[in-house]
Amino acid sequence: MGKHRPKFRLRTILVASGVAVAVLAAGAAALLMGGGSGGSADAAQARQTAAPPTQPPTSRTPLADQPRTTPGRASRGETRPPVPKPVKTTDAPKPKPKKRAYTVLSSGSCEASSYGEGQETASGEPFNPNALTAAHKTLPFGSRVRVTNKNNGESVIVRINDRGPYVGGRCLDLSTAAMKQVDGMGAGVIPVRYEVLSRA
Repeated sequence: MGKHRPKFRLRTILVASGVAVAVLAAGAAALLMGGGSGGSADAAQARQTAAPPTQPPTSRTPLADQPRTTPGRASRGETRPPVPKPVKTTDAPKPKPKKRAYTVLSSGSCEASSYGEGQETASGEPFNPNALTAAHKTLPFGSRVRVTNKNNGESVIVRINDRGPYVGGRCLDLSTAAMKQVDGMGAGVIPVRYEVLSRA
């Protein structure tokens, strides 16, 4: 009996070890199966709790740009639109100054001469050969007289500011400017028609 005792003990140890290994393997399998399903469920629940509920994105339509009232600034490399040139407006013709209306007080015909020298007139004002003036024997100073050259129809209105001429047949002595106005400088003495005027 003493010879068979070590074999028995060895067999007992092996059987006990096998049982322990089987129990450990069964426990590990149970842990893996139970822990995996529970873990995945807990992880899914955690993800659902942590992640906020997704909402469908709201579609926003971009607002259209308002039309520009003035042209925008051209970018570099782009050609600028031509600037319209200001349209020149045709100036309206200036109205011609209205001629003074006169009433003829008296008229007549005679010969007229001219003079271009004189220091002082009978009215007291200095003589000016470039002014449209004339000398008459009796008309009041400041009288307006229309003188018409009968040779060409040219006329001029003069102001009486002197006395003369004292030559027979002549009734007017015109200044140099007045005689040029009726184109009578070449003749020296011209036949004229005169009209004494009064402003209406």
